[in-house]
Amino acid sequence: MPSPKLRSDQPRRLAIMGSTGSIGTQALEVVKAHPGRFSVEVLTAANNWNLLVQQAIAFQPRAVVIAKETHYERVREALSSYPIQVYAGEDSVEQIVSSTDIDMVLLALVGASGLRPALAAIQEGKALALANKESLVVGGALLMEEARRTSALILPVDSEHSAIFQCLAGEPAGSVDHLILTASGGPFLNWDTEALRQVTPEQALRHPNWSMGCKISIDSATLMNKGLEVIEARWLFGMPADRIEVVIHPQSVIHSMVAFVDGSIKAQMGNPDMRGPIMYALGWPERLQTPFPPFRFTDYPQLSFGAVDTLRFPSLVLAYEALRQEGSMPCVMNAANEIAVEAFLKRRIGFHDIAATTEQVMQNMVNIPSPSLDDLFACDREAREKAREQIM
Repeated sequence: MPSPKLRSDQPRRLAIMGSTGSIGTQALEVVKAHPGRFSVEVLTAANNWNLLVQQAIAFQPRAVVIAKETHYERVREALSSYPIQVYAGEDSVEQIVSSTDIDMVLLALVGASGLRPALAAIQEGKALALANKESLVVGGALLMEEARRTSALILPVDSEHSAIFQCLAGEPAGSVDHLILTASGGPFLNWDTEALRQVTPEQALRHPNWSMGCKISIDSATLMNKGLEVIEARWLFGMPADRIEVVIHPQSVIHSMVAFVDGSIKAQMGNPDMRGPIMYALGWPERLQTPFPPFRFTDYPQLSFGAVDTLRFPSLVLAYEALRQEGSMPCVMNAANEIAVEAFLKRRIGFHDIAATTEQVMQNMVNIPSPSLDDLFACDREAREKAREQIM
């Protein structure tokens, strides 16, 4: 099935999966700022039915999906006077991608729940603006193989991968030496090991540069988020682990870089604002005029860089190890980390216990070299159960 042509003569028809989250709400800001360029056809949310209703009234999509079925009647009743179809359940989230006439799917779901909708969009050959890194972490080999089969276009929305994608534009194959992902270091960049043991969820949620959801904020604080991005980069750009470097860059102005075989390095710069990479993905291959405050060098008189202290932030080491093993191990790591982060947010474990729990689960599970989709979901369930048992 050929990849859809992304039309420029008509409004681009969008399905925004996870519209009530941080990425989803900012994507709708981008849509609102470019009247006539986009048509919102589908909105989905996991649990925030009230905001989903407000978005549906504002943007008048053809359909909405609330994943938590107990909220179905509330949504249906609130939208009963509008020509908007209302669906409920996780299966509907996946099915709406396949059945709806749309040009591009923006996948902004949180966690491994994004794998099935991502696969469904790719199988239909739709353009996929991907903000759900876990889908590639868990099932990167399957998703990329399916994308090759259907010629589906995958456009990265993470600021780091959007930066690399932009730096690679027009460069010949074989010219890249390695990729450089930048990391702010999160809120605890200069904290010592003893101080990290006392970290509270409230402290971990205060990212110095980015406004994000709870799960990704905690992952950023542990640097697991950067580890997930390393695995994501491996699949998006075909680079092995030893050719993907992570560098601390506290200002979050250089979003990432590409080093070439001749010693040159390209860097993509901009404000630490996710609306930039969202706008780039939604408008691709065109660059849209930004209505947001421009980047000014004078606002950042100093840019600094440093190495990652893996002793204080061991989650990044775990991600590199999972990537080296490949197979089902990234899936195992991701599942265990999700459970550990949830437990930390509920104050059941400490900050350092997030990585310790994840590592223990990885050590206690057998890696499957070439897992099927069913294998991956079985590994995901088993890893979550093992993590829960360890936390109890």
